[in-house]
Amino acid sequence: MSDQTVLHVKGRVLVGPEEVKDELWVVDGRISYERPRAEAVTVRGWALPGLVDAHCHVGLDHHGAVDEATSEKQALTDRDAGTLLIRDAGSPADTRWIDDREDLPKIIRAGRHIARTRRYIRNFAHEIEPDDLVAYVAQEARRGDGWVKLVGDWIDRDAGDLTACWPREAVEAAITEAHRLGARVTAHCFAEDSLRDLVEAGIDCIEHATGLTEDTIPLFAERGVAIVPTLVNIATFPALAAGGESRFPKWSAHMRRLHENRYDTVRAAYDAGIPVFVGTDAGGSLPHGLVAAEVAELVKAGIPPIQALSATAWGAREWLGRPVLEEGAPADLVVYEEDPRADVRVLAGPRRVVLNGRVIG
Repeated sequence: MSDQTVLHVKGRVLVGPEEVKDELWVVDGRISYERPRAEAVTVRGWALPGLVDAHCHVGLDHHGAVDEATSEKQALTDRDAGTLLIRDAGSPADTRWIDDREDLPKIIRAGRHIARTRRYIRNFAHEIEPDDLVAYVAQEARRGDGWVKLVGDWIDRDAGDLTACWPREAVEAAITEAHRLGARVTAHCFAEDSLRDLVEAGIDCIEHATGLTEDTIPLFAERGVAIVPTLVNIATFPALAAGGESRFPKWSAHMRRLHENRYDTVRAAYDAGIPVFVGTDAGGSLPHGLVAAEVAELVKAGIPPIQALSATAWGAREWLGRPVLEEGAPADLVVYEEDPRADVRVLAGPRRVVLNGRVIG
C-alpha cells in the first residue's frame, strides 16, 4: 500500500472496551471517522489498537546485547504478532535506529538495567553499589523514554536465596531523582523482601511481582503501583529451580513456591484494584511474539477477558501515554477474523497488521 492509499477498516472497530464503531478510515497514515472522497482499499474484521508488550527486550538475548540484524528480527517478530508498541524494560543495546523505521514497532525505552554488583545476569546491566545508584538512575533517565529499570532483588549466593538488592535510603533517593527528571521507575522483583521498601519509596511499577502477599497487596493498591506479571516467563521457574537445586536448595524451593502461587497472586492483585498490564519478558531467554500467550495466561489467572485485552490494548496505551483508535491518531491497529473479546486466543492469529497507516501483515 502506498503512502497515498486510503484504507477502509470495516466490521467492528473496538475503540474501547465498551465502545464499538462499524468502520474507520486511514488517511495519510492517521485515523479518521469521516468518510473521505478518495477511493479506499477495504479491510474487514474486528479491529483493536496495536497491542502493547509492556515488558520486552529488543536488542538483547541470553548472552547480552545483540547486533542490529538480530534486533530487527526481534522487532519484526513482535510486529507480526500484533505488538506495535513496546515498553523495552532494559537493554544494553542502542536501538534508537528503530525509531527511523516506519515498519517496526514503536519503542518506549527504560535505558539499561541497573543492578548490584554480581547480582544479575552477566552482560545485561550496569552493576554498581548503592552509593552510585542516584547517578546511574539519572543517567538512564536521560537516555530512556520516561522510564528507568532497577533490579530490585536477585539471588544472594551467601544467603542461598533471593534477597533485596538496595538499602531503603538508596532507592528513596534514586526514585526521587528519577521523578525530578520526569521519569517513572520500575523494578524486577521475584521475591517478597524488597517490595514494601520500593513501594513506600515511590516506585511506579513492579515487574513479575510474584512475591506479592496479603500484606503488600493493599499497599500497592493504595499507592496505585502497577504490576506486569510476565506469566509466560514465570512458567520457566520450575526448570530454573531444578537447575539450581544442588547449589541453592533454599532458592529452588522458593522459586517453586512463587510459581505454584502465580495465578492466585495475580488474581488477588487484580481483585484489589492493582493495575495489571501485559508483558512477555521476551529477549532474555524467551522468544519474541508471545503477547497473545501472555493475555491468555492472565485470563487463566482469573482476570476477565475484556480486562486482559485492555491490559494489552486500551488500558496499556493509556498507562504509557499513547493514543488508541481516536480521531487523528497514528493508524496502528490489528484486525482479526473473530471477536477477541469472546475468546482472547484469537489474538494469536492477526488477519492484518496496520502500522503507521500501512498494511504490513
